[in-house]
Amino acid sequence: MSADGDETGPGPQALLEAERIAEALVFASAEPVSEAYIAERLPEGIDVADVMASLVALYANRGVNLVRIEDHWAFRTAADLSFFIHRGEREARKLTRAALEVLSIIAYHQPVTRAEIEEIRGVQTSKGTLDVLMEAGWVRFRGRRRTPGRPVTIGTTRSFLDHFGLEEIRDLPGLDELRGAGLLSGRIPPGFQIPLPLNDDEDLTDDEEPLDAADLEDLGLLTPGGKHDE
Repeated sequence: MSADGDETGPGPQALLEAERIAEALVFASAEPVSEAYIAERLPEGIDVADVMASLVALYANRGVNLVRIEDHWAFRTAADLSFFIHRGEREARKLTRAALEVLSIIAYHQPVTRAEIEEIRGVQTSKGTLDVLMEAGWVRFRGRRRTPGRPVTIGTTRSFLDHFGLEEIRDLPGLDELRGAGLLSGRIPPGFQIPLPLNDDEDLTDDEEPLDAADLEDLGLLTPGGKHDE
């Protein structure tokens, strides 16, 4: 039997080489790397899930951790060391209460329209509030609802998950967690429930349709002439 294994599967040497390849791919990228991208570059017969799980364990107690963000992977500073990294840096502008409310509604109710956000909040939502969240890269236009008027739907982004340390949107805290953190009043109305967050898939839901070029231009995502406005 060779060092690379036999018919039963890859051997230790092949697995070690696969880990080195995956580690290098994630380390070299400025953005989270998709698991599919990694899998395409690993030797044949290697299970990418096993490789990433091994690397997660390897970096679990290091100064940087390998974290999963949806189906992507990235190295991030260990949570307990982030203070040392950011100490002395200029504090980022804090979100207003309105922006936090809107972001929370989008996260828990997505895909959601602006009218639905306003219905939940009970007040109008200014364009500036959504612009702040768009500029932060935490929310995005998803598509158009298949209803009269075809309102634009809004959802969170992978950057939102990355910033708040979430693997997927379902990792958002539930009612008990929010109450335990003191973020909900002890006098909660009977029957009050927090909706179960949906997965923020790239695929549209059945009641959404994709944005076309005219939509993108109207929303400021496409410049006149057909180029994306970066």
